Amino acid sequence: MIERAAFRCALSALAVGLCAWMVAPSASQAADKYKIAFLASSSENGFNQAIWEGVKARAAKLGNIDVEVFNGEFNATKQYNQVEDLVASKKFNAIILEPNDSVGIANALKDAIGAGIKVVVTLFPVGPKLDTLEPQIPGLTATVASNPAIGAKVSADEVVKHCEGKDPCNVIVIVGQKIYPFDNLRYQTYLEVFKSHPNIKVVGTVEGNYDPNATMSGVQNVVQGNKKIDAMMAMGDQMMAGAALAVKDAGLDISKMYVVGGGASEIGIKEIREGRWSATIAFFPKTMGEYCVQALADAFAGKKVDPVIDSDKIGPLPALVTKAELDKHPDFKGEWAQ
Repeated sequence: MIERAAFRCALSALAVGLCAWMVAPSASQAADKYKIAFLASSSENGFNQAIWEGVKARAAKLGNIDVEVFNGEFNATKQYNQVEDLVASKKFNAIILEPNDSVGIANALKDAIGAGIKVVVTLFPVGPKLDTLEPQIPGLTATVASNPAIGAKVSADEVVKHCEGKDPCNVIVIVGQKIYPFDNLRYQTYLEVFKSHPNIKVVGTVEGNYDPNATMSGVQNVVQGNKKIDAMMAMGDQMMAGAALAVKDAGLDISKMYVVGGGASEIGIKEIREGRWSATIAFFPKTMGEYCVQALADAFAGKKVDPVIDSDKIGPLPALVTKAELDKHPDFKGEWAQ
């Protein structure tokens, strides 16, 4: 149809205006409406839901962006296939990815970028180097994340301080899954810090899969054989909530332990304010979701986008959230429920 239209244009100068309309879309028809897919690591997870809320909020504010969420079910293979399916569908202009496997999914994202799909990754950087936010995939629009090793080292250092004068100082470490590259990085960071302090003994490593019930069961198994626990570390507040129930059921006093969670959830903030937990690692998932959409909107508009957006710097609190910090910010409640 376009070729016939162009031929008619050549025959009659009077048809130029009509032909231009037929060959190219008008301003109102131009691609000024965009569709973004949010690939959550698990859409049933409270942290993911908070990112999704931020994605929806900023899209609604901008007005020309539609968004759709996809459930990765904490399954790296499923999420990889989701990226491939989105590329094949040609229905989306962009992807926001919260990775389950931040290393393995890089090739799928390269394919997406090669197909003209803009990509923003969040929570963790994607690529073989997990301790840098600098782009590792050519053409990546932006990374809205933090270096996972930083929060891990900060929390491990605080455990070391708590353990001074205690020998042994028994610690329970709670990860999501050690097969996750970013979880393993944080876990190895803990161990690297602890190896210089022989008084610290990791009496149990629990894989809680970011689920309070699974964590509670795992911690129950650990405390059956260890009635003296000096510290607990969890990579997610929801897992620490399950761990807290387990030690309470075992008759242990959590207030005497150093207890550090992850994510600065509503429950984590409440527990710290009321003196039951010691700290949590700060994250601002709703704000992260908004930054992701804004980065893509700017890219759609041809504006310059900062490829590195450090999520440790977009909220009001430092990486380690303690009661002292919360006292300075009495209105802060956390951006996710858990």
